[in-house]
Amino acid sequence: MGGKGSHAECVAPSLLGSVGVSDPHVPSQLQKDNTARIRRHCRKISWPSKLGATTTLCLMEFMNAMQYAPIGIIHSPFKEPEGTPIQTKGGKGVEGTVEVLPEYVEGLKDLEGFSHIVLVFHFHLTKGYSLQVKPYLDEKEHGVFATRAPSRPNPIGISIVRLERIDRNVLPIRDLDIVDGTPLLDIKPYVPEMNASEVERIGWLEGKAKKVEETTDDGRFVRW
Repeated sequence: MGGKGSHAECVAPSLLGSVGVSDPHVPSQLQKDNTARIRRHCRKISWPSKLGATTTLCLMEFMNAMQYAPIGIIHSPFKEPEGTPIQTKGGKGVEGTVEVLPEYVEGLKDLEGFSHIVLVFHFHLTKGYSLQVKPYLDEKEHGVFATRAPSRPNPIGISIVRLERIDRNVLPIRDLDIVDGTPLLDIKPYVPEMNASEVERIGWLEGKAKKVEETTDDGRFVRW
């Protein structure tokens, strides 16, 4: 893995470019597309403030303030989307590492006390998006927000993985379903008691969710 910061220094520029924040003064195509989309659909939002006055904001103001930069990179045995498990259940036993950029290492304090963590990441290999998609586990189209398809208006993914230990800025992990080189946006501890424990229905996935362990990515959402 190399010494502290050795690999991180060379990946940082490519990571930043992949999520469109390599230079805050030069908007990426993703930023331009998002800005154009917001301008087309910009509408006023109003709500009472604590002082009783009405605060009016435009979605454009949120767009100008929303800037995300990777905090690290995820390493895995999966070198391309095709063949990668579509959920962590399918990646049971698969080992990988999370490499956190040096400037964020201080934020890892006390994380080793948790057996599982939530990885929030950027789907950097997806090809745009459609609001109607054919997901991996069905032959019918569904609204993208009713699926876990990686091609989304905001291509953000989450995975719950087992944390083995912390070695300075490197986190060995297990039960992985993420492509090698994926930009990491955030890490959170996973606590079952803080998540919904009972689910009443699972929509169109009823009777299909059990196939997740044997289903892998077939490349349908990849940009190349």
